[in-house]
Parts: sequence; structure tokens; C-alpha cells
Amino acid sequence: MRRAHTVEQVRAAEAELMAKLPAGTLMDRAATGLAVAISNFLGCTYGARVVLLAGSGDNGGDALYAGAKLARRGAQVTAVLLSEKYHQEGLEALLAAGGRVASDNGEGEPGFERVIVGADVVVDGIVGIGGRPGLRGRASALARATEEHGVPIVAVDMPSGVDVDTGETPAEYVKAALTVTFGTHKICHLIDPAAEACGPVHLVDIGLDLPPAAVESLQTADVRNLYPTPTGESDKYSRGVLGLMAGSAQYPGAAVIATSGALAGPIGMLRYVGPDAVAAAVRAEHPEVVAGEGRVQAWAIGSGLGDELDQGKVKELLDAEEPVLLDADGLKALDDAGDHVGVLITPHAGELARLLGVERSVVEAERLEHARRAAERFDVTVLLKGSTTVIAAPDGRVRVNTNAGAWLATAGAGDVLAGLCGALLAAGLNPFDAASVGAYLHAAAANLASNGGPITAMQVAAHVAEATRQVLLEE
Repeated sequence: MRRAHTVEQVRAAEAELMAKLPAGTLMDRAATGLAVAISNFLGCTYGARVVLLAGSGDNGGDALYAGAKLARRGAQVTAVLLSEKYHQEGLEALLAAGGRVASDNGEGEPGFERVIVGADVVVDGIVGIGGRPGLRGRASALARATEEHGVPIVAVDMPSGVDVDTGETPAEYVKAALTVTFGTHKICHLIDPAAEACGPVHLVDIGLDLPPAAVESLQTADVRNLYPTPTGESDKYSRGVLGLMAGSAQYPGAAVIATSGALAGPIGMLRYVGPDAVAAAVRAEHPEVVAGEGRVQAWAIGSGLGDELDQGKVKELLDAEEPVLLDADGLKALDDAGDHVGVLITPHAGELARLLGVERSVVEAERLEHARRAAERFDVTVLLKGSTTVIAAPDGRVRVNTNAGAWLATAGAGDVLAGLCGALLAAGLNPFDAASVGAYLHAAAANLASNGGPITAMQVAAHVAEATRQVLLEE
């Protein structure tokens, strides 16, 4: 499990550990890990030109101490001090190791910019995890110059300017080629748009004793442990029966695609409930599907229903005991009255914006905030689709899925996901786990299908079984 903690949690853990260690030990651990990561990023330290953008906080100190370690290995290290309150001991260590401090020579920002031109890497130690979002003054100018000259940036803890606890980017921020963080991941490492600005994230263990995480991200072993595999005593009913209401005369393909996603999951049987013509199309592709209502363990409702949505029927199912997944047009039946603990909704940003009465751009900019808000307001588990999938439970728990590739953004992919998550509900997973496992396998299947190129939704569905097999058999 990849776990991300809040700034408050990290600071408390750091304070507790520092009280037990000699002064400077924690910063030395962080600086050593940072220097090793920068060296590995460069490939060769000797003769490399390294520029440190050092602010007033501990991240600036980490950068200066790491610069000293790189200078002792033969790197040409230059520090640009962005505050008069720089880390004095860190600067002394850098100068003693042969590093130097840049001077503008009376030329202002252009003088500092020349230090960046031709550098092999710029180290972003501008602000720490407690800094306000956005870049200001000289830091802003130098960050822009670094990007303009194509010099890669290694960020200390997080790209300066992002909001650490939300993943939001409300103002100018650094775009890193690598982020080196300490003790634990922070929320900004997992949630877009900030996660995209981090690049790959390298975690350095500095010995923190941390509380339960604010945000989690499942890894392969977690998915394997949660997946509902059958036993020797299982039959098609005990494995789970899913009821699917999807597709319409206008969108018959949605039913076929959602069915394909569901049948790639762990269920023993699928019942399709819908127009006869659509049922015929479903059974032509999947003859094992049973058409018509009957006993089910869960429902998946909404993909491609269009104007044929029967809101009264859906509201009736929402009040029943079986868990329900609502996707696409099915979301129109959701209201904020009643007990919806067994309900999973799978909106994209536009659909969630309509539910909450806000603009789509607001949801896209504040994905964590609005997923949590919807989960609390409607008493449901929310799977907010996007470049990083945010899954929020009504009790406040949050997971993020980060293994999706860009090619997964294709028509019908959401129908596959709805069918797959519905199957996991029918097989016995709770909505939070069903959403988490479904999102992971959906993305893994897309990566297999894509192999770096374009894909269709049906290709994604066709690779879910192989992605699941790889997860279950990986040691």
C-alpha cells in the first residue's frame, strides 16, 4: 500500500523523532537520500553542473546539505539563495565542500539566469511542505527560466508552488522531472493536477512513525489480497450474480461494453435487464448472459441508458438491500435523501459537477475536495474518473489509483469500468474496495491492451482477465 499523509501528520512525526535523535540527524538522513537520488538521476556526478534554488525552510537546508555531498563527489554545485534567512549550517557545509554561491553581479535576475543555462540539473528547494501554494518574486522568475532553458528539475519533497494537502495548483508552480520525498508520500504526490507536476516520486525512508494515512493507493499485492477468488465449493450463484441495466435504442453498444467488463470480473452469472433489441445485441456478443430480472447480489445501472432511464425503478433499487453502482445516466436518480451506504457512483468530472451544482473546471482543479464533498453529501462511495482516479468513502477514507495510462481516455472505457466494479460488488466486495480493485484492474488491462498505442473500450475489456491473472499469480 502506498500511503500519503498530511502536512500536520508529517510534522508531528518529525517532531517526535527529532526529540529522540541528536540534532541534525534527520536532515542528514534526508540530504543523504536526496544526494543519492540526484546522483542516480544524473548518471554521473563527477563534473556535473548542479544548481540549487535554496529557500529559507528545511527544504532549502536539505538542498544545501545534499549539494555539499555532491560537491565532494566532484560535482560543480552553485547555490542561488532566495532568502536572507537561508540555512546557515547547510551553506557552510556546501562552501566547505567546494560549492559556491551565485551572485547577480549587480545585473539582477538575468545574472542568476545565466547560472542555470547549461546546468545538468536544478534542485528545487524553494519552499517546504508548509509553504503557501504559488511561486513569487525571484523564485518564480528562476523557475520559469529553468523550464525555458530545458533544464530538468529535481524537487525536494514536492514541486514548490503546489498545495501539498489537496493536490491543487491554484497558482504558478514548479514542474519536476523527479521528486524526492522523505518519510512518507504526501497527498500532492498522488492526486492531480499536482501529481503530474511531481514526475516520478522517490521515497527516502528517514524513520518516521506515522499514524493511519489520509490517502492510500493500492499496489499489486493489495489488489491480490482483496480480489474475491472462488473456492472448490463455489458455484455460479455463490460467486455472485450481477444485474445490469445499461444501453438503449440510442446507445446499444454501451450495454455490450458494460457486459464485457462485468463478465471479465469474478461473477458467476450476469442478468441483463433492458429493451429486447439491446438484449439481443448483448446475447449475440455474450450468449452466456441471462436476459430478464431475477435474484441478484448487486446492480450496475446507467451506462448508455439515455432517455430510457426509469428513475422510479432505480430509486426502488436504491432503497433495496443489494448494493448498487450508478454510472452515467443512472446518476440522475441519485438524491441526497436516504441511506446510500451500499451505493457506488462512478462519475467523470462533468457528471460530478452537475451533482454538486458547480462548474466542471472547479471539480477538475479540486478533485479530492469535490469527491469527498459528494461522498459526504449523498452518503455514497464516489469513484471520480480521471487521470488519477479518486475514490472517496462517506466515512472519510480516500484511495487514489495512479497506474492508468493516457490511452485509457477513450469512448466506452467508463462502461467497462462500471461493469467490472459492479461484478466486484456482486462478488462480495464493499463499495470502497470494489471501486479500488476495479480501478486498478481496469487501468492494468488498458496498459496491457495499449502497449504504448491507441486502444478501444472492447480491447480494454478483453484484457481484464489477463490483467487479473497477472495480479493473482505475481509473487
